Amino acid sequence: MANRNLESYHCRAMTANTRAEQLEPLVERAALAITGAALEPGVRGDLVTWLERLLEWNSRMDLTAARSPEELIDLMVADAIRLAANIPASARVVDVGTGAGAPGLALALLRKDLHVTLVEPLGKRAAFLRTALGTVRRADVTIERARGEALEGRREWDVALSRATLEPAAWLALGVTLAVPGGSVWALLAKDPAPAHPQARLEEDLAYTWPLTGAARRAVRFSVLS
Repeated sequence: MANRNLESYHCRAMTANTRAEQLEPLVERAALAITGAALEPGVRGDLVTWLERLLEWNSRMDLTAARSPEELIDLMVADAIRLAANIPASARVVDVGTGAGAPGLALALLRKDLHVTLVEPLGKRAAFLRTALGTVRRADVTIERARGEALEGRREWDVALSRATLEPAAWLALGVTLAVPGGSVWALLAKDPAPAHPQARLEEDLAYTWPLTGAARRAVRFSVLS
């Protein structure tokens, strides 16, 4: 839970002054830096709409630690942009401890073919997620108000991912009980070493940089053994 404090959640100064005309070019700049390709206008618009709702709600409750629009885009969107091309078509994806929707909600907006479940224990954050999904008309995305540990053993998803909810080793131990055999568990890391687990095999280790703030990131994918 220690890393959670770095990515949760207070930024009020930005809320009143940040609007779509500021966010949209930054979202596009991030996508170009990470993938080399522009986002479809509808996808970009949905991401910006979600971020605008986030900032509106942030005036009443803590949803993001970002102190600038650039930090907001990197915290909420950059990891999902990097992962989007690495998720199989039509995969069932679970994001444990999604908070305000990073990275799971962003992935759902980037990849409309995915079947995404957002897991968040706090009622106010879950209410925000429902509002945001309603605004972008994504009733297909599931919200489960629960702690990740409550899902242990369900093995319903092709891909399990989480960012800063648990320490990496604890997350991998939980993730291998959520993904089906042959499925994937992603661990999103900053400076932590990659974890290990007897039921998981390391398959991908992606080092990258958040494009607008320069923070070093790492996404590690494990396949779940039978």
